[in-house]
This record gives sequence, structure tokens and C-alpha cells, in this order.
Amino acid sequence: MSASPSPGSIVLLIKLTRSVYRRASEDVLGLKLKAYMVLTNLREGGLPQQDLCASMQMDANNTVLLLNDLEGKGFVERRRDPADRRRHIVVITEAGQEALRHAERAMESLEEEVFGSLTAEDRAALRDLLSRAVAEEPADQAAA
Repeated sequence: MSASPSPGSIVLLIKLTRSVYRRASEDVLGLKLKAYMVLTNLREGGLPQQDLCASMQMDANNTVLLLNDLEGKGFVERRRDPADRRRHIVVITEAGQEALRHAERAMESLEEEVFGSLTAEDRAALRDLLSRAVAEEPADQAAA
């Protein structure tokens, strides 16, 4: 009797992603998961709106809708780029920083739930592997 094949890494990542999406609700984070990702991208400083689209792997229309919502809540501001007045730089506000801190505390608890069976070393190794895989993604695929 042969052992059944184990699921591939992509299948496991999809299952894990679905589990996280179910658990990382707006009630838990205080904001939507995509909004959390935007604020995380803006933590280190403002980004041109087009660069934010690319880093989020979202099309421009959906990014604008998301930014409209975040701007309406006072979490981000879109400012004209002084070097090119046609472009907007998206920056996180103090209210956005506070929302991000709250969401990060919730995400720490969620990570503990999801990765509870992994050691600290396992988690660090997984984070490193995922970071490398994301960093090595071809540029033309990232924007798709």
C-alpha cells in the first residue's frame, strides 16, 4: 500500500492564507486585512501611490478605493509629490500609526494561534524563507 502524496507547498500556503483571512477579521484587527497591509507598507515612510499599488499587488482602481476608505478614516493622506505634481505620495497619519499598533498586537496573537505548534526557531526560519520567496518574485508577476 503506497502512502498518499502530501500536498505541495503552494496548497499548504493557500490553506494557511485562508485560515489567516478567516481569523484576521475587521473585528479582531480593528481594520480590514488589506488596510493593515497598506499601513504596514507605509510604516517606514510615504510611498508614491503607484509604488504602493505594486507592493500590494493590486490594480490602481482597487488601490484608489482602499485609499479613499483609509483617507476617510484619517489613517492616510495623499500628498502631491513636490518633484512631480502629477503623482501622489501616500503617508500614514498619527491615527493610522495608532490603528497599525492596535492591529499589530492583534496579529501577534493571531500568529501565536496559527503558528503555535512551531518553535521560535521554526517561525524565524519560515519568515526568512517566505521573505526570500517574496523578494525573488519576478517584477512582471508581482504587478499582475
